[in-house]
Amino acid sequence: MFLKGFLTNSSGILTSRILGFFRDLLTATTLGAGMYSDMFFVAFKLPNLFRRVFGEGAFNQAFLPNFFQARFRGGFALKIAGIFCAILLILSLFVCMFSEPITKILAFGFSQELIESTAPLVAINFWYLLLIFIVTLFGAMLQYKRNFTAWAFSPALLNLSMIIALFLAHNSDSYTAVLMLSYGVLLGGIAQILLHLIPLYRLGFLKLLYAGFKELQSKHVTDRIKSINGSVKVFFKQFFPAMFGSSTAQIASFIDTLLASFLVSGSISYLYYANRIFQLPLAVFAIATSTALFPLVAKYIKQSQESNALKALSKSFWLLTILLSICTLGGISLDKEIIWLLFERGQFTREDTLICASVFSAYLIGLLPFGVAKIFSLWLYSRGQQVLAAKISAFSLCFGSAISLILMQYLGAVGLALAGSISGFILLFLTLHFFGWKPFLRTLWNPKFIILTFVLLLLEFLALLGFKIYIFSL
Repeated sequence: MFLKGFLTNSSGILTSRILGFFRDLLTATTLGAGMYSDMFFVAFKLPNLFRRVFGEGAFNQAFLPNFFQARFRGGFALKIAGIFCAILLILSLFVCMFSEPITKILAFGFSQELIESTAPLVAINFWYLLLIFIVTLFGAMLQYKRNFTAWAFSPALLNLSMIIALFLAHNSDSYTAVLMLSYGVLLGGIAQILLHLIPLYRLGFLKLLYAGFKELQSKHVTDRIKSINGSVKVFFKQFFPAMFGSSTAQIASFIDTLLASFLVSGSISYLYYANRIFQLPLAVFAIATSTALFPLVAKYIKQSQESNALKALSKSFWLLTILLSICTLGGISLDKEIIWLLFERGQFTREDTLICASVFSAYLIGLLPFGVAKIFSLWLYSRGQQVLAAKISAFSLCFGSAISLILMQYLGAVGLALAGSISGFILLFLTLHFFGWKPFLRTLWNPKFIILTFVLLLLEFLALLGFKIYIFSL
């Protein structure tokens, strides 16, 4: 069951990333790299940030454990939906009414004329927040039944919708193209919701939500409403720390960009390009593994079957360790070749390739610890320790920022990437400390997987060595 969930999630993420690459390529072709592309990226900034922070784990980490334990699951899910939808609806209307001052905050350096042109785009794109919340809620409910297909492939529909909008806007003027792209975002959100309705209906969740509506309308307020309100209160106590914990990567990226602005020209670009490639194996393997594993671990913890939860963690740990180790060794060995293949053309010179490759290698050092920390943090989330997980993330973020200030003085952009990897090791160490070293060492001690990992890495090393000596090397 876990392997099926992992393969579904990883294939869905990979499909979405490939379509995302074509979307970026088509955006660059249609809008170029100038005023109109800047307008869209500013307008899409908040919805995209919300999707990454809220959709990629934070909501699930608080919702699923409480959904498992709620006595009245329909009423609990419906009340959470009502609260969030009401807040997001009010926020979206507020943004529509005050779109110009909000655009000024998002793009402080824009001229007044450019702000006036961008403001309607900000108002349009902001409605995607409401749509992606509904998608996230439906996806979390489906994960309760270990159904991942709609959740895994729905981001691909967003990219596909934006690609279609760009194709339709190919012969239009640039501002019309940006407008069509913004409406494409909303149509993508609607398509994501519709995709989830099919398995929701098939698995009986629509009936559950209807029963939840009746539970909330019940005149017998005593036990039923108190139980639902109690579950909702516990959810919000866990949600905000989980949201902070999930946003540390975005905060770290923002801090790196800020610090890189004090370095030589091009440093911000090196970090951006290298991090884009680094995020691919992290998403395809680590996020896919944690998404497939979390409902299983949460269910076992709820049923007081900790031994089964540890077995599931052990299997996923070795799967992730093997996959990420292969990616790390391959990426560091072929760092220059990868950057050359993807970016070295036009204004991106050979010198840029060499520097960006070093940044990429520095990021890859932290790939394994970041990925492994993600699955062991599920143990804390399943036990309702979201606050502890958020404190661990905050400490690793602060430690990494302090190291960045030191290393950037000597290594420039490479130092910033290396500091990020060091913070990944701190994150893993603290997560394992609170998980427990004894159960971790029992997970680690598996002679069969240790030998398999060593053999695979040795074979990969020999293959890469032969490739670089006899076939191609930069």
